Amino acid sequence: MSILTKLRCITVDVTGTLMAFKGELGDYYCMAAKSVGLPCPDYKRVHDGFKISYSDMAKKHPCFGHADKMPNIVWWKTCVRDSFVKAGYDFDEETFEKIFRRIYSTFGSSAPYTVFPDSQPFLRWLRSQGVTVGIVSNADYRYQDVILPALGLHEGSEWDFGVFSGLEGVEKPDPRIYKIALERAGNIAPEETLHIGDSMRKDYAPAKSLGMHALLLDRFKTPDAENWKKSGATVLPDLLAAREWLTSEH
Repeated sequence: MSILTKLRCITVDVTGTLMAFKGELGDYYCMAAKSVGLPCPDYKRVHDGFKISYSDMAKKHPCFGHADKMPNIVWWKTCVRDSFVKAGYDFDEETFEKIFRRIYSTFGSSAPYTVFPDSQPFLRWLRSQGVTVGIVSNADYRYQDVILPALGLHEGSEWDFGVFSGLEGVEKPDPRIYKIALERAGNIAPEETLHIGDSMRKDYAPAKSLGMHALLLDRFKTPDAENWKKSGATVLPDLLAAREWLTSEH
């Protein structure tokens, strides 16, 4: 008997599982600076500055400021300004506002992302098999309302419900985000649910802790994948392999 016959719901991570970031962060910061007549900021300094700033903001105001009722745009503006400052760029208010607006609108569109070619067919196939499909992502509301639809992944044709940390106030690896997903699926039992993601810490471990099935995708040949396998996790290269795994006899 295949595992698919035992499942009523499959939840899926987004970044690294359904889609990937296109290019480098510096590309988009460079375009924004050039749009106001400034030279490109240094890629490495901006990238390093962003990593620190994003981490700081995520600790101080988790889930994109959900608990503090901080508007999404304010959260990102603070993060982007701090990224530039840490990289050694301190723009005047008017210049920064123009640069930030460009960055914010770009990342609120499909431009910086590419959807994997197996994502849409896989999700549609699952739903054709009568499986309820959920999206579980540490992301703000724009993933649900703008970015996923712009990439051809629509609620109602590719997925049935979404659980996004910026809207829920809970983020992976907190198992509560998976509990919300089970409730939203119609109080489906964890043992009748599978989660697919690309992170042992954020996807596999918390889902398994609730009694859900889980598997990991290793699309980018990460060195950690061997350790994942040694720990007993099912690790597959893509969603074509996931479909085969779901329908094979176990």
